[in-house]
Amino acid sequence: MKKFIALFIFVLVVFNSCTSDETTTYYLIRHAEKDRTDSSNKNPNLNLEGLERAEKWASYFKNIELDAVYSTNYNRTQQTAEPTAANKELIVQSYNPSKMYDRIFQQNTKGKTVLVVGHSNTTPVFANKIIGEKKYNNMNDHDNASLYIVQLSGGKISSKIEKVN
Repeated sequence: MKKFIALFIFVLVVFNSCTSDETTTYYLIRHAEKDRTDSSNKNPNLNLEGLERAEKWASYFKNIELDAVYSTNYNRTQQTAEPTAANKELIVQSYNPSKMYDRIFQQNTKGKTVLVVGHSNTTPVFANKIIGEKKYNNMNDHDNASLYIVQLSGGKISSKIEKVN
């Protein structure tokens, strides 16, 4: 009987360690408004409105505990991410949009709450890769207020878009 109880406890411990209730939450946004005065500039900075929006994002995330902030390696995305990262005392980590949500990124963010700053054509694609289906289309080129929230918890995936003005 003692062996049976010991085996039962062992199986229960192994089973519980395999079924994680760990929650991973991704907040995905597009960079704030960029300077459009030079159409040949492929790496513009944020304009004044964009700098203000970056601060608004920092205010939005003020009471949300973030473990990491990721951004593509462009001026406008880095400048959008920086105020939030600074408020959280985090360093903005760069990610390659051609390798978004790869195995390494998944391992590094598992069980964490993460902000990801991208572009109109990468933010919805990133969300789609996480949820495993093509649910979201590319964003309008002037949409700088959409927030994609994707949560993975206990084998379940949920996602939604909110407008944050």
